[in-house]
Formats: sequence, structure tokens, C-alpha cells
Amino acid sequence: MADRTADIIVAGAGIFGMSSALALRAHGHQVTVLDPGPIPHPLAASTDISKAVRMDYGPDEDYMVLGEQALAGWRHWNADWGEDLYHEVGVMFVSRAPLQPGGFEYESYRLLQAHGHRVERLDSAAIADRFPAWTADPYVDGYFNPAGGYAEAGRVVAALAERAARQGIDLHPGQAARDILIDKGRVTGVRTATGDTFQAGTVVVAAGVWTPLLVPNLAPAMKASGQPVFHLKPADPAPFEANRFPVFGADISQTGWYGFPLHPRERVVKIANHGPGLTLHPDEERVVTQADAAGLRDFLRGTFPALADAEIVYTRLCLYIDTFDEHFWIDRHPETAGLVVASGGSGHGFKFAPVLGDLVADVVEGKPHPYVAKFGWRQTSGVFRGDEAARFHDDE
Repeated sequence: MADRTADIIVAGAGIFGMSSALALRAHGHQVTVLDPGPIPHPLAASTDISKAVRMDYGPDEDYMVLGEQALAGWRHWNADWGEDLYHEVGVMFVSRAPLQPGGFEYESYRLLQAHGHRVERLDSAAIADRFPAWTADPYVDGYFNPAGGYAEAGRVVAALAERAARQGIDLHPGQAARDILIDKGRVTGVRTATGDTFQAGTVVVAAGVWTPLLVPNLAPAMKASGQPVFHLKPADPAPFEANRFPVFGADISQTGWYGFPLHPRERVVKIANHGPGLTLHPDEERVVTQADAAGLRDFLRGTFPALADAEIVYTRLCLYIDTFDEHFWIDRHPETAGLVVASGGSGHGFKFAPVLGDLVADVVEGKPHPYVAKFGWRQTSGVFRGDEAARFHDDE
């Protein structure tokens, strides 16, 4: 094909890429999006039946405030779409020990209260009374936050892609970015895996786990980690309906286990782990192992007995692109003019979809934003020990 020219190329059509493309288009730029395709891509971290939407970030007020802004954006998107792809069913975080200062649940609860959110403290009796699927005895403390829930992730990406096409964004599914073209220290475009060339003065790399392959000097700061995801078919769906089974974290910073209510279309309960994961190359085979399934069964026996023997109808190894500190990477390349990175979701980026694009657009246009220190280009010793308070970190 002939060379194609745009103001800005976005490499990747996951949630970082689609939100960036839409924001840049709204700022008046001509935007081309390249993706291995189809959109949503089945291997993208963004492509799933659900992703949690929460403001709960322990003591990290930056993410909590960004979460407040994103929550307003999700509600606006629902109204704009004319259907609910974001479901505000609430989120519940419980602990096997009394909440203590410094812990994820305690600090989240404290900060949410300080910002005026109406969070409800829960003890074992309240958990057993309100949420009958739970074996409440192990969980002695926690809270329910009615502000939050989940988004139907794959359908959201598809809806954003449809909007992008209507707004004149040039979408190219089936065109995987292979090389960033650079001349005399400045970006000139992208060469794809098919050998086609797309020209632009700015390239935004939003390629998820493939980001450090396109920007090799990020390899010491990013890695792909696989997290097991399970869809279960309950024999009795009633206890898992959203009105009695919200999005949850089960002592999540100590166990990694979290999950979702019965999906309104798929009629499954999704449960997954937010932990260290399995480090692997993006192109390696992604397999949920028998050991992963055994770990799930052990968790279910102690927490949701009615799911302990439920049929597992689907598994997936969701590949995070982890940064060394688990903060996003949204910044201009320090040495290559016109090269911008918008990646590093580290397993907690999707919820910020309504606000991510504007952050990226500000970076592209050289405007300041309040998170530049946290999300900007930074140095790493090569040690990966993240700061995301909800994530289980195995320090052994």
C-alpha cells in the first residue's frame, strides 16, 4: 500500500490507545490508530467481560482523586452511549484481620471518608447478613463503597472504536507496529509487520505488553506478567446477583483475590488474582495452570463454598504490562522528539479510561498535568517492587 500520513499515529488500540486517540482528535489532530487487530484485540489486557472501577487506593490520594474524575466520566459515557457499559454495583473490600493504619482497607476507608464519600463499615455479622454467598467468619472487618463497580471492558473498547471511526480517526486493524522510524533524533513514522509505512511527526506508543519491544530502552522498567482469570458457572446464580454480591477484594493486598457479580449477559462469576503473576514474553503461550486452578479452589472453599465445585467455563492469563513501581508511564521520550509513551497500566489502568486520554493529549501538546512526577519518565534500578496498594506482593 502507499504510505499514509497523519499528524499523530497511536500504536495500539487498547484502552490507553483508544482513549488517547479520541482525546487527540477532540483537540483537532488528524489521528491514525494501528493495531494487530481485530479491535478489541483478543490478547489485549483491555479485552475482557469486566474490569473493576474503584476509587479505593489505600493512602494514595492522587489515584483516588483521579478515580473520582474517572467515575464521573463513566457515568457520562453511559448517558452518551444510551446503555450501561459501566455498572455501578458498588465495591467491597474485606480483611481477615481488624483494619489497621497502613493497611490497604484502612487507608482507603480513611481517605474516602475524608473526601466525603459514604462508605459503610462491615464486620462479620454485616457481611453474613448482606452478602449470603460469603463465608463471613474469616473476614472480620472491611467496608462497602457504593461508588464504584465494573465496566464491560471489551464492549467499552468496541464502543470507543466505533466512536473513533465516526469522528474521522483512521483505524487500521491488522497493522501491527513493528518499528518506530526515527531520523536525526526525531520520529518520522511507523513501519508495520506487513512492511507498510505510516508517516507522522508524533507517535504515541500505547502497545501494552509490546511497549518495551517498540521502545527498547524501557525494557529495564517494564515487564509482562500473566495473571490467572476464571469464569465460573454457579449452580444457583441467585446469591451472586449484583444486589447481594458486589465487586470485591478478599483481603486483596494479602491474597490477590478479587471478583465480580454474576455477569448480566455471560451469566458467569469472574474471579481473578491481582498478584505477582508469571513473568513471560508477550508472544509466549498464555496458559492458566492446574496449580492456578488449585489455588482458586482453595480460595473458594474458604470464602464462597457454593462456588467451590462450580464448573470453570473459561480461563485466561491476562497479561499486565508492569512498570517497576506499578505507576503508569505517560510521557515524552527524553531523547527522541515526537515519541510519546502511554502505557504501563500495571493491572489497574482500565478504570481511568475516561480521563487517560486527556492526560496523554496534554503530554503530546507539551501542557503540564498534575501527575507528571508520578507518570513521567523515571529511572529504575531494575528492581520491580510496586507501590499499588491493592496488589498482593509476594516478598518471599
